[in-house]
Amino acid sequence: MTDIVEAAWLKVLTDADRSSGTDRSPLREAFAVMARTAYAEPLLRQLRPWTGMWELHFSRCTEFDPTWDVPYIGTLHAGRYYVEGPSRSSPRIAETDSARAAVAMVVERLPAGCGPAFVGTAGELAAYERARYSA
Repeated sequence: MTDIVEAAWLKVLTDADRSSGTDRSPLREAFAVMARTAYAEPLLRQLRPWTGMWELHFSRCTEFDPTWDVPYIGTLHAGRYYVEGPSRSSPRIAETDSARAAVAMVVERLPAGCGPAFVGTAGELAAYERARYSA
């Protein structure tokens, strides 16, 4: 795991676990459970996490713009989760009461040869993969 990926995970986990501040969303606790559960999964821990709208996304590269080829997990009220993706236009895969089940659904759908995160942008990763697999 690169230092970039580890630092990104540390930020996600720290932000998810903070109990003070202006954001007192009822989704915070479920998000924190989901983030810790995803971090405990070695296959996801090697990808760069990023968050938005109470969702946890995973990128196969370390820099932004991220890749959009890995499903992501979002939080719902009452401690529920959904798995969607890999893109925003993809249909919802499932909803579940379990962060562990949501993480397992993402792991089952990882692209072949996924991880560790490529040091660079999504465009650089795509160029690297084209060169690697066309040779």
